[in-house]
Amino acid sequence: MKVNNIVSMNVKELFSSAKYIIPIYQRNYAWGEAEITQLIQDIADFAKDEPELNYHIGTLVVYKRNTGNSFIYETIDGQQRLTTLNILLSMIKREYSSNNSLDTNWFSLNLEFASRQHSTDALHLLAQEGSIMNVDHNEYKPEIMQGYKDSQKALKRILNENNLSIEMFYNYLTEKVFILRVPVPHDTDLNHYFEIMNSRGEQLEKHEILKAKFIEILKDDKDACYAFNKIWEACADMERYVQYGFSVAERDALFTAGDWNTFTFSDFDGISAKLKQGFIEKNNTDELTILEIIKLKPIISNDPVILEEGSERFNSVINFSNFLLHVLRIQTAKNISLDDKRLLELFTPYFTGDKILFTKLFGYNLLKCKFLFDRYIIKREFIKDSEQWSLKKINRSDKKVWYVNTFGNEVDEENENKEILMLLSMFHVSSPTLVYKHWLNGALRFVFHNPDCSTNDYKTYLEKLACSFLVDRYLSDKQSDYYDIIYKNDAVPQRIIFDESLFHKGTSVENFIFNYLDWLLWKSKNGTMEFTFRSSVEHYYPQNPKGDNNRISDDYLHHFGNLCLISSSKNSALSNYMPAAKMDHYAKVKPDSIKQQLMMKITIDKSTWGIDEICSHGNEMIRLLKEEVSRVEALNDSK
Repeated sequence: MKVNNIVSMNVKELFSSAKYIIPIYQRNYAWGEAEITQLIQDIADFAKDEPELNYHIGTLVVYKRNTGNSFIYETIDGQQRLTTLNILLSMIKREYSSNNSLDTNWFSLNLEFASRQHSTDALHLLAQEGSIMNVDHNEYKPEIMQGYKDSQKALKRILNENNLSIEMFYNYLTEKVFILRVPVPHDTDLNHYFEIMNSRGEQLEKHEILKAKFIEILKDDKDACYAFNKIWEACADMERYVQYGFSVAERDALFTAGDWNTFTFSDFDGISAKLKQGFIEKNNTDELTILEIIKLKPIISNDPVILEEGSERFNSVINFSNFLLHVLRIQTAKNISLDDKRLLELFTPYFTGDKILFTKLFGYNLLKCKFLFDRYIIKREFIKDSEQWSLKKINRSDKKVWYVNTFGNEVDEENENKEILMLLSMFHVSSPTLVYKHWLNGALRFVFHNPDCSTNDYKTYLEKLACSFLVDRYLSDKQSDYYDIIYKNDAVPQRIIFDESLFHKGTSVENFIFNYLDWLLWKSKNGTMEFTFRSSVEHYYPQNPKGDNNRISDDYLHHFGNLCLISSSKNSALSNYMPAAKMDHYAKVKPDSIKQQLMMKITIDKSTWGIDEICSHGNEMIRLLKEEVSRVEALNDSK
């Protein structure tokens, strides 16, 4: 199929030259906080580190459709990114219009949705001047309205963290960020083309290229090549426990026969020697080439019991490319970025000097880290029709393999394993973007150096890490770097007195603060909950009350006592309702947080929710956080 008129356009050209429509066969706008944050972070990285280079963010596949006197581009592929850019530009024009150095007058909305009027209306509202707070959000697509809030919050934080001005970011976004617009021929069957686009194969991934580089270094040692390839393939399946990447005999050799839950090797050569024995038994090493060795895939047991226990039951909190960067950071103890789009670039400096030593050490650390990751880091577990967070290890007898809690026992729901699971899930949902999962690097680094840690040791470390994030990162005007918190401070909080004014910032309060507080409330048995990806800060007393109710002053409206973290859909649906009306709704559905449950209880007990209740509740929540900071500080002093 011949395609003509392919054009590379920067963002300003893209939004100044044509109109676009999202056809009905496309799905709804679906990007959330994680995807929006990642896009803004990627642009900010280039604006800061490579301001002279162009940044290409993908392709926009379109069909040029005549509409009488003009034409419009029907978007076949790339609509999520195109919609997000519209939202981002609208947000910048609104929120930073007072900055005279920004030229935003050229921008006007150039996108609409076919047969989805709520989505189109939401985009038009965001592109207009004036406040969006005085409107009934129920009339607009909630995902798009939330996308505006997520982009506003993410941009503010990323600019601050990177010491980047809005002028630098905006100028780079509009002039240096490029999209390749690819029109399809007029005789294209669009429905068939769209099916092909959705089912096309993936290109070679960066981690596959990286693996080939490692294997090339070991090419003169077939045993080492085989072992490295075997380790890599076993670890690459992040959804499956690493033991299942090896044959039964290899599991017995690597993870202790009859146990499979003990890893005792101290170097790569020891692992290679164990794997070599099985390799020789199954293959003629003199006849196999290096390429054939690389292509050998893990041998999975045909034992029906083992296969049942090792089936697709778990989802990982990160992907394999990101996991490789966590291992590299632990191995080098260097401030390695966790941005997997730079995977090859970040590994390149280590392919100098003694490359064989580095490769073997990385192969060993990769297997060790995956073994520890499976045991000490939460997964999402799917059993029948339900799902939940789990923290489990493999257990094995002569005839059965099953999963048990990593810590404690299986009977008590509120046991020590549950406490650690709740802590880890609190961290995870607070950082939906992979590049910000520093908590995981801290946890993995701790168990790497303490592989047989006790329940108390692991929990204490995670509590210290959470407290450090709170006081040294989120409640400080001089934010500590995550790397410094983990590698230099060993998760010991450096600031004990925090800035209380940072609690009373309305929607700008970080998600972590709410989640951390909910964890403390859960631990103190103030309520029940499961941590989920909630990204919307709710004003319990609304910013724009329905009916004749009065709007309270900003000092109390944005007070921490009036805020809680809920899902974006619930916030959009109920944002302008008074507390009593919100309570009626949540009586039918479960509240999103324990803090929210307490606010509702106060409303019932006092028969009102006003300034006194807001201040009293907010002060009590801050007091609980202060007590926890003092408790963690006492733990450090006692050592």
